[in-house]
Amino acid sequence: MSVVDHNAIELPRISEAEVGDYLALLKPRVMSLVIFTALVGLVIAPGHIHPILAFTSILCIAVGAGASGALNMAYEGDIDALMSRTANRPIPRGRITREEATAFGLILAFFSVMTLGILVNWLAGGLLAFTIFFYVVIYTMLLKRWTAQNIVIGGAAGALPPVVAWAAATGSLSMEPVLLFLIIFFWTPPHFWALALFRSDDYARAGIPMLPVVAGPDATRLQILLYTVVLVAIAVAPWPLGYFDAIYGITSLVLGAGMMALAINVYRRREGTEALRATRRLFAFSILYLFALFATLLLEVVVRGVMALIG
Repeated sequence: MSVVDHNAIELPRISEAEVGDYLALLKPRVMSLVIFTALVGLVIAPGHIHPILAFTSILCIAVGAGASGALNMAYEGDIDALMSRTANRPIPRGRITREEATAFGLILAFFSVMTLGILVNWLAGGLLAFTIFFYVVIYTMLLKRWTAQNIVIGGAAGALPPVVAWAAATGSLSMEPVLLFLIIFFWTPPHFWALALFRSDDYARAGIPMLPVVAGPDATRLQILLYTVVLVAIAVAPWPLGYFDAIYGITSLVLGAGMMALAINVYRRREGTEALRATRRLFAFSILYLFALFATLLLEVVVRGVMALIG
């Protein structure tokens, strides 16, 4: 008669996850930027969208971004544990398993895309599905661990939310959302490479081929400067082309001058604490730059509305 060794029986793991752990999977800081840029795309779009559909659109885009974050963390749990910046995320801490995060992300992705497609329109739903696919499969799985150009190509996913929102509002696409896409797309490399310069040890430890790790800090500083030149030119261009008004144009010139000055400073300062301080300043200002640029577009809508009422 055999004796059952109860100590050898593997009991189902009881999840320790709390609501805060699942919220952390959504990458709330990234989600806040997605919501804001999508809101701008929605508000500046021509025509009228019902407030309930507008709210639904922004909610679906936000949930889709959260799904992307959860699936990204599920796939990168191993490298997150090696980096001080990400070691406190729920999966490295053992609060949530990679399987739980994957299931959570897939459910959010499915319902966000289907809800947007059914309730708003399928162009927006299809674009949201492509955005999630691009971030999770193209960037996270195929690019991030294999090429130093990961953040350049992968930046397309972060640049798509205003395009999705425009499609939700109009059912079509035009040059304005393409311009918003290009601004975010060319903003992404100098923003993240500035971060990578003062976090290069983290990326090297995790084996991620970020540009400072592969090409060195000096080559990265040059690339930051070159991309900033392109960014500033693209950000100013909608004004003389007649797509955005003077308030935006003047603001983009002032903010662009600030970005250029800080990028030049990063290029020139290459040693010691001064170099570190320069990269941190550029990283911090780049967030302000994008926020202020898009906020100005909202301001233009308000000004046009007020002028219409007065007229």
